[in-house]
Order: sequence, then structure tokens, then C-alpha cells
Amino acid sequence: MKVLVAGGCGFIGSNLSIFLKKKNYKIVSVDNLSKKYCFLNEQRLKKYKIKNYRINLCQKKNFTKINFNPDIIIDCAAEPAVEISSKNPEKVIQNNLISTLNLLNFCREKKSKFIFLSSSRIYPIKQSYKFFKSNKLKTYSEITSTEGVKTIYGFTKYSSELLINEYSYAYGIKFLINRVGLTTGPWQFGKVEQGLVSLWLWKHYNKKKLNYIGFGGSGKQIRDVLYIDDLCDLIFLQIKRFDKIFNQLFCVGGSKKSYFDLKSLTHSCEKITKNQILIKKIKKTSKYDIPYYISSNLKLKKIYKWTTKHNLDEILQKTFKWMKQHKKTLERYF
Repeated sequence: MKVLVAGGCGFIGSNLSIFLKKKNYKIVSVDNLSKKYCFLNEQRLKKYKIKNYRINLCQKKNFTKINFNPDIIIDCAAEPAVEISSKNPEKVIQNNLISTLNLLNFCREKKSKFIFLSSSRIYPIKQSYKFFKSNKLKTYSEITSTEGVKTIYGFTKYSSELLINEYSYAYGIKFLINRVGLTTGPWQFGKVEQGLVSLWLWKHYNKKKLNYIGFGGSGKQIRDVLYIDDLCDLIFLQIKRFDKIFNQLFCVGGSKKSYFDLKSLTHSCEKITKNQILIKKIKKTSKYDIPYYISSNLKLKKIYKWTTKHNLDEILQKTFKWMKQHKKTLERYF
């Protein structure tokens, strides 16, 4: 099985590439190394003899440089930070939508199957507030309404979903779409705008300051979290069963098994690192931030018998072990 991973030097893409390589798949990465940590991940791929084509997926002409005929293309390529939408919408549209358009044309040319990593941010902002105010543990599913303002980032991901469906209808491309929520684990270099859990743990480990940002600075916003290996397990299972299960949309996340608010995440990080740090309150809320998201994995469980294996404490323990083992290297990237 030959697999091309677009965005293969990012957090999800690099972990997935190595995971599938260990399953004896032929893997090729495509990544323009736009982030500092991508160079480190490219070195990780080289250790497993995984080639990376350093090209910009937004430029269609670059695809002629790829000497590879994949059975499956996995689209992990995207601008990972939602907040960049407000500062540079053109960049987000290029990196998230145009790149997918070009990959679909490459997929059509090579007669490949297509797996797209979409985002939980395709759901409207108002829906998050509605769930948060209900004071009940509600989950987002494949049938939750997508009508309403999402952010430019969410718009590009949702537009890509629609585009994939159109290409499937017009050209017979077989696809799977995974709406992936907050994902974390080893080799994620967390920033304020993305990689929340790894950032929180790293700051506690190194006794550095953090902020509760938005929603009155209360730290009450809620997320679920998915461990990277659980996501890789799912995609491996989807590849194996692609001939029988295709043209499907799934929500993928930590679900009710692994969710938290920032206050509880702080307590968990304190417990693991044995450190307490100063956390300031920033009351102002970004227009793009949401107070609540928890995924439903019921469709995945029904179709693939797949569920997450790791809860929050297990995720933090494994990520902390990685941080301790690679501390000197990681200091250059966090």
C-alpha cells in the first residue's frame, strides 16, 4: 500500500507517517516546512526512510515534482492556528482550501483514494455557546447543524468537505472525512493559538507563566482531547477497510471519555509535574474562540468498533514522559 501524507512534517502528519511506515506501508510526505518544528519532524521521517517533498501545495505546478503514485492520499496539510484567520484570511484560504483543491486534482490524476482531516471548527460559534449555556454534557456529531458563522478557518475546512463531495460525485473519487477535534501527544510543540494541552503541560514542567484567556478569565471553557496514537489507530483501520467503507463523514475526538476545562487541566498538570505556576486572567474573549466542544464517536464505534484508548491523565503522563526524555531538544521549539 502506497500512501502520500500531505502535511507530513506537521504534528499529526509526522506521527501518522511513522505509524503507517511501521505497518509496512510505503510512505511519502509532502510538506513545505513552513514551521520551525517541521524541520525536526523531517529529520524524524528520514530515520524511517520516509522521503519528504518540500513543495508548496498551493501551487499546482509543484505537483509535477512528486515522483510517486499513491493508492491513498491523506490530507493533513493546513494552517493549524484558528486565530490567524482574522489576521491573514488569504493565507488560511490558500493553505486550507486551495491546497485541498490541488490534492484532489492530483488524486483524480493518480486514481487514488482520499482521506481528509477536517476540523471540529466547522461548527458555528453560536452552537458552542448554546451547548455551554445548557449546563448539560452535550456532544457534537455528524448530524449537528453546520449553519452559521464558523471563522474563516472553519469556513475553509467546511468548504473543503463540500469540494470533496463534489469531486467524488463528478469523478468517482472514494473518500473519508474525519472532523478531528483537539489532538495532542508527543512531538506536539504547543502554542497559545494551537496545541493547548502540550503547551499547558510544558509551561507547568518549566515553571513558566500562563493565562486563562477569554470568557472572563475563569478557565471554565471546555474541550475534549484525543491522543495522537488513537487517531493513528483509526486511520489505519479506515485504510484497511476502505474498499468496504467509503464516502463517509465522521466526528473524531476524545468524547466524554477525555474532556476537561482549563481549571481541571491545570490541576492535572500540577499533579503530574509537581509544580504550581502563576496563571493570570485575561477577561477579553476573541471573536473566534469558543467556550465548549466535546465530540461524539458513536458512529465510529458502530461502524469500526473503534473507541479512544486514552483518557486525559494517560495522555498527560505519556506526553510528560516524552518531554522529560527530550527536554534539551524541545527547548528550541516550544
